[in-house]
Amino acid sequence: MRVSIRAVAAIAAAALIAAGCSRAGSSSTSTSVSASASASSSSSAVAADAGNFGSVQGVCHGGSATGNTDQGVTASQIKLGVLTDVGFTKDPELETTAKVFTSWCNAVGGVDGRKLVADIHDTEALNVVQAMSAACGSDFVLAGGSAALDGLAVTTRLKCLLPDFDAQVVMPQNNGSGIQIYPIPWSHTYSVYSGYYSWLIKREYPDSANAVGIVSGASVITQLVDAIASQTVKALGGKVIYNGSFPPTGVTDWTPYAEAIKNKGVKGITFYGEVTQLVALEAALDNIGYKLDWIDANTNAYGTDFIQAAGKALSEQHNYADLPGVYPVEKAADNPATEQVVKLFAQYAPGQPVTLQDLQAWSAWTIFAVSAETCGANLTRKCVYEAALKQTDWTGGGLTAPVNLANQNAVPSCFNIEQATSTGWVPAPFDPNNGAYRCGQQAVKVQGMPAPIQLSAVGLSLSDLK
Repeated sequence: MRVSIRAVAAIAAAALIAAGCSRAGSSSTSTSVSASASASSSSSAVAADAGNFGSVQGVCHGGSATGNTDQGVTASQIKLGVLTDVGFTKDPELETTAKVFTSWCNAVGGVDGRKLVADIHDTEALNVVQAMSAACGSDFVLAGGSAALDGLAVTTRLKCLLPDFDAQVVMPQNNGSGIQIYPIPWSHTYSVYSGYYSWLIKREYPDSANAVGIVSGASVITQLVDAIASQTVKALGGKVIYNGSFPPTGVTDWTPYAEAIKNKGVKGITFYGEVTQLVALEAALDNIGYKLDWIDANTNAYGTDFIQAAGKALSEQHNYADLPGVYPVEKAADNPATEQVVKLFAQYAPGQPVTLQDLQAWSAWTIFAVSAETCGANLTRKCVYEAALKQTDWTGGGLTAPVNLANQNAVPSCFNIEQATSTGWVPAPFDPNNGAYRCGQQAVKVQGMPAPIQLSAVGLSLSDLK
């Protein structure tokens, strides 16, 4: 499990606060995203895709579905919950994806004629249980959402038998939990980073294999992430010789960390924290004249903010990010599905950038719509969940490497690597063997992680899903 996209330091801070204060009296914010204002967009844009997305035909279309077949489902609409930490992070990614997808889908008829309504539940980071409870009381399923402290609300979700089409899992208790569909290459049993670290320490920078360091903001969550990185490096024949932990809010002077890295002889580091914190650490390394072979900036840094903030550091240090089998955003023009998302964002959310998490959320929305379409008028949670499990080679229409939604505990096969340059992110020279991806990475089993919570933990089973 890698805490991707959202700022790890923010998560760590939230986790520390959550551990030390009561949630009593707090409340989540729930709002509905309306697509009506955007539904009147140009007919030429609508006709161009006619409800198809990437390689998937008929994702959305009109129909004559009738009846209130389940909670959140009427003859005219389907209400879907979207969990987000936007009140804490101030990052509207998931809200934006919900707006764009529902606007596009509804403009071509919705799902069998039912319009999609995104019911936004803002956890404000700490109120994830309350947000989940609100979703339990109103929504058909969850779609395209994510919460930093998602593991705390799994039991609540399972008690109300709420399927989750997740954009991004964070805590291990939610990674592979019951009645969950996670449409990107992932696993709760095997490391998804064996191919990445193998490329770093065995092929590209073999001299760094026995001199790896990990630098991270201190929290329970990052302790687990650190453990996965360490286990992966060790399984590949490498060695972690330095673990540097810093306060979640950062430090005023990164020189002691830079000097410790130099004195230990570290040649490559994995960093979990804010983009600004990594930039400050790299500046400290430059100031003492120490150049690493590589820096795993991870997907927190995969975006324009890091490129702009890093500046000259990108010519001094080699920064990489391992994408979880998602086609790179900057190469959208070379991939019809990614390019279609970019165009739809320009149409329905002009000025909003497309991020990695947007693409993951889009795949989650798409698999929901495709699965719901197969249910026709008789749309139930049981039907939509079982339909999703039939997708054994899901790519989100071309957004990701293939994933078997019926067996998300399998060894992750495909990965892709990005490198930061002064002009932006570009694919690293990792020798793809399957389109944009390299497939066939080594199986590295992860030990000591909390198990994902299943229906049995709340006294239920799949037979209770109706």
